Amino acid sequence: MSVQDKIREQVTTNPVVLYMKGSPQFPQCGFSATATQLLKMSGADDLFTVDVLQNPDIREGIKQYANWPTIPQLYVNGEFVGGCDIMREMYQSGELQKVIAAAKKPG
Repeated sequence: MSVQDKIREQVTTNPVVLYMKGSPQFPQCGFSATATQLLKMSGADDLFTVDVLQNPDIREGIKQYANWPTIPQLYVNGEFVGGCDIMREMYQSGELQKVIAAAKKPG
């Protein structure tokens, strides 16, 4: 399975996916820490995370997958949402909470 296929499988089989540095319990950068906090405050309790520091192929591959140069990256229902700054703006406007709530609904 190619790196792109693996990423595609991760984002399409999990409703909310965050590619980050570290884990939600031990984030390895401030942006990843902020992203996990925003998701938690938005009600994302079934968050699937991928620590890009553990897999250099995924770390590079995810940047190409969404054509987005930075990490963290958030995917909801298979769609790229954005990075930390976009997530912060969406949270402040109430949009992130709506997107996360919609991700929980089956089908």
